[in-house]
Amino acid sequence: MLKFRTLFAIAGLALAFTASSANAELQLGRDYELVNPPQPTEKNKIEVIEFFSYMCPHCDHIDPIVNQWQKTLAKDVVFHRVPVVFRPQWEAPARLYYTLEAMGELGKLHAAVFTAIHRENVDLSNESGVIDWAVKKGLDRKKFTDTFNSFAVVSKTQGSKQKQGAYGIAGVPSFVVAGKYRNPESVPGGYEGLMKRVDELIAKARAEQGRK
Repeated sequence: MLKFRTLFAIAGLALAFTASSANAELQLGRDYELVNPPQPTEKNKIEVIEFFSYMCPHCDHIDPIVNQWQKTLAKDVVFHRVPVVFRPQWEAPARLYYTLEAMGELGKLHAAVFTAIHRENVDLSNESGVIDWAVKKGLDRKKFTDTFNSFAVVSKTQGSKQKQGAYGIAGVPSFVVAGKYRNPESVPGGYEGLMKRVDELIAKARAEQGRK
């Protein structure tokens, strides 16, 4: 069982694995939690948000699984990532995410950020470390620095902080479906089980919208 603990940044995110439970109708409190109040989503789309941090080892482990899962999504599903900031050291990596996105480099370097932090022991918890790493990856220092400190990137990072509060995110990785269904603290089946639960919540949201 994959067990999500409150504020991974402080208490840690615990993992345990058990056999998956038998298929049954999803139950509030056991299989999902409600976002209160529900948050607005893209019209005519089932929105899935992954709240994550480059600093989180479990986000690192699940990222390849999420990338493969993303390729299987139906056309009525839209997927977004939102980097959380549970502590000051997580802000620079969150801004790094939005900087790479703004520069069109996210697809190329997203996985490389995880590798740098969790396998190469690169310190990306501060601006200077992030900039030096980006330059080593071939990005222009001035352009990257200007983008990293731009109003757009700083505003998006502040928006992420607001979203993690509005969506009730207490640990990562966490997924929210349709602006109202959030995975619970414990999910059977490990990382694959978590993504299966996300698929089940997508199906639930689709059925509620009267779609097939």
